[in-house]
Amino acid sequence: MVIACRGGDRTAVEERPLLPPQAGELLLKVRVVGLCGTDLFKLDTGSVAPGTVLGHELVGEVAGVGNGVSGFRDGDRVAVPHHVACGQCPLCRRGAVTMCEAFKENLLAPGGFADHVVVKARATAHAARKLPDDLADDVAVFMEPAACVLRGVRHANIAPDGVAVVQGGGGMGLLHLLVLSAVYPQLRVLVIDPMEERRDLARGLGAEAAAAPGDDARRALMVVSDGLGADAVFDTVGGASLLDGALALTRPGGAVVLFAHASAGECAGFELNTLFKYERRILGSYSGALEDQSRVFSMMLEGALDPSALVSHRLPLVDFATGVAIARRRESLKILFAP
Repeated sequence: MVIACRGGDRTAVEERPLLPPQAGELLLKVRVVGLCGTDLFKLDTGSVAPGTVLGHELVGEVAGVGNGVSGFRDGDRVAVPHHVACGQCPLCRRGAVTMCEAFKENLLAPGGFADHVVVKARATAHAARKLPDDLADDVAVFMEPAACVLRGVRHANIAPDGVAVVQGGGGMGLLHLLVLSAVYPQLRVLVIDPMEERRDLARGLGAEAAAAPGDDARRALMVVSDGLGADAVFDTVGGASLLDGALALTRPGGAVVLFAHASAGECAGFELNTLFKYERRILGSYSGALEDQSRVFSMMLEGALDPSALVSHRLPLVDFATGVAIARRRESLKILFAP
């Protein structure tokens, strides 16, 4: 059983034959799979071909092992991302592994919104991780999205005892808060969101402060940063309208990290001297590399990173359309489906 795209934002439950794993591959019975903002963006824009099965944040149980695979056996719980770079091309050699052409290939067949998936050989060999008994599914399912967050955090070059701002207190914004806190325990984080309940949750998850957008946020930042501004602002909302405000929140020499889709063709417009004269940076952060996944997994094993509090809904996979509707109404943080 899979949730297949039908064109536009339409999906439907389909029955498909179970494919056995080939040499080097794993067959996983899906235990939980998360609904990602990217999945929602692709549905809303109708940008995927009919028949496509989305879903890439998953924990599964080994149900079959292809020839040549070692280290896994039936019944093992496994977390695995869907993208793995080749490691050999010029982009990989220059550190731009998430821009590698091979990285774009989806290594989960048919996709995570299914009762079973085949993990292709490259992901099986380099990215699949066996989970110990004491690491819960609700933690491990965040390995891939948390790795994406970590890459942006690393590239921002934040002072360990500095100040960061997260624009947006939804699931990915709060995941930024948790990853930032795990990497830099002394960091002060301000979360900006218009919804009071999300600001309250951010404080409960360790934010130094939380504020509504606009003047409230600027005042809060001045208190948190002793008037200096943020070392980095992480935009998890997207779109050009927030970029000016994000730049204004950074200190001289600070950075804005873009971690959200903009509308197709959308262009930014800001005063160039606010970037040039104050040596600010604008960075894009698209996905997570193997090194990010490895570090996130270690933090989970150590107990430093536990995003399970972000799971707001658990639904059977056949209720996929219900979950999408909840997410569109902004009534969820992380929705998990179980076949």
